[in-house]
Amino acid sequence: MRHTLPIAPQFYVTAPQPCPYLEGRMERKLFTALQGENAERLNDALSQQGFRRSQNVLYRPSCSDCSACLSARIDVEAFTPSKAQRRTIRRNAGLVRRATSPWATEDQYDLFRRYLDARHANGGMADMDVFEFAAMIEETPIRSRVVEYVDAAGKLTAVSLTDVLQDGLSMVYSFYAPDLPGHSLGTYMILDHIEIARENGLPYVYLGYWVPGSRKMGYKANFSGLEVYSGGEWRPMRDPSEYSSERHPLSLDPIAEQVANIQLPDRVAPSRG
Repeated sequence: MRHTLPIAPQFYVTAPQPCPYLEGRMERKLFTALQGENAERLNDALSQQGFRRSQNVLYRPSCSDCSACLSARIDVEAFTPSKAQRRTIRRNAGLVRRATSPWATEDQYDLFRRYLDARHANGGMADMDVFEFAAMIEETPIRSRVVEYVDAAGKLTAVSLTDVLQDGLSMVYSFYAPDLPGHSLGTYMILDHIEIARENGLPYVYLGYWVPGSRKMGYKANFSGLEVYSGGEWRPMRDPSEYSSERHPLSLDPIAEQVANIQLPDRVAPSRG
């Protein structure tokens, strides 16, 4: 009888490239593959430590001279909508939510292209073709859903690729009709995901990264109950003006130390052969 132990995830670092959030900065990511029978447990554990999923990869910013990016999530129990957010809910009351398996459609891709062309024409996804889009939606080794929102005429208006975690919902990527700015569809999808989490007894909605000094990410600070991952733990969001996008490089932990401090899920029982 032979016993074999599961192989621990291997972590890697990307080469530096221009930061998409702060002009003049360079970004670098720490990442690992998400695969195998322990994929869901690994995704749950690392999501709780500030990692995000992109297809079959989990990543977290690990820049050499900046630590501005802070993973953000909403504590559903602590959330109370503002007056403006309540207006957004009323304004979109006619939308119908439908959750489906992670399967890409032509309607989704058409909406995705309209959204990118109007909002992120120079972004990293600007050249994504239909096959790459399908991979983004469908290549998931964990429990994922596509949450679509359609109007009264049945027209697709907004979409969120959403992972279902042990402790919440993670909004992996969202896009929406760019010609309805007064509807605040991005905000509405977050508000609706808070409601979905509440309905299912899930305590958190993970939003990705909040970056002080980045206008693109500023809207996330508008949600009450927001927490950010800082110093190895989740902490309630302070006044956004108290956060700085500056940090001395000598105050950042070396990569080896960052990896050593990652808490991995319990190992599965040894397989037998």
